[in-house]
Amino acid sequence: MSTQKHFAEKLLQIKALQINLQKPYTWASGWHSPVYCDNRKVLSYPYVRDFVKSELANMVLEHYPDAEVIAGVATAGIAHGVMAADLLKLPFIYVRSKPKEHGMGNQIEGVLQEGQKVVVIEDLISTGKSSLQVVDALRENGAEVLGMCGLFTYGFPVADRAFEEAAVSLHTISNYKALMEVAEEQKLIQSEQKEVLEQWRIDPGNWGK
Repeated sequence: MSTQKHFAEKLLQIKALQINLQKPYTWASGWHSPVYCDNRKVLSYPYVRDFVKSELANMVLEHYPDAEVIAGVATAGIAHGVMAADLLKLPFIYVRSKPKEHGMGNQIEGVLQEGQKVVVIEDLISTGKSSLQVVDALRENGAEVLGMCGLFTYGFPVADRAFEEAAVSLHTISNYKALMEVAEEQKLIQSEQKEVLEQWRIDPGNWGK
């Protein structure tokens, strides 16, 4: 079994990934979704947490061997980023979606020196908008962003375009395609439901309207 499918299976086991076509979930954006992903649950399961830590660290070593700093996306990417940075013995920083409204008004917390090569750690990639805001903030502060590693991506076409336009490479432990394969193998969905779920992935903003 591939790593992508293996991790999708783990996420389903701990109910971090859930599929419900009868009662779709509503995202903060207002989109209706038959799939919900909450990677924060990973932190409550030590064996899954260890797997994530190891896979993220290996991903950084394989794709970004020149990395000098690991940056977590606040808030969900912080814990995963810390774990990977600890294993890699690299400095860690984290980045908010916007500057803090009090104190020093920092958007980036930790020590970042101009010109340092940074890898961003994200928990979940949906549209990519919030993830790429972090990349913008790092670049504005003089960092060289090598790329991004995450736990799971829905693989939305809008996200693919956004990452391409921002010239940011993305690698994730698992993805929507792997989830669909595992869900079908485990008979969590039928073949006709798989088609509906694929239609949602292609155009999530208009699905269910």
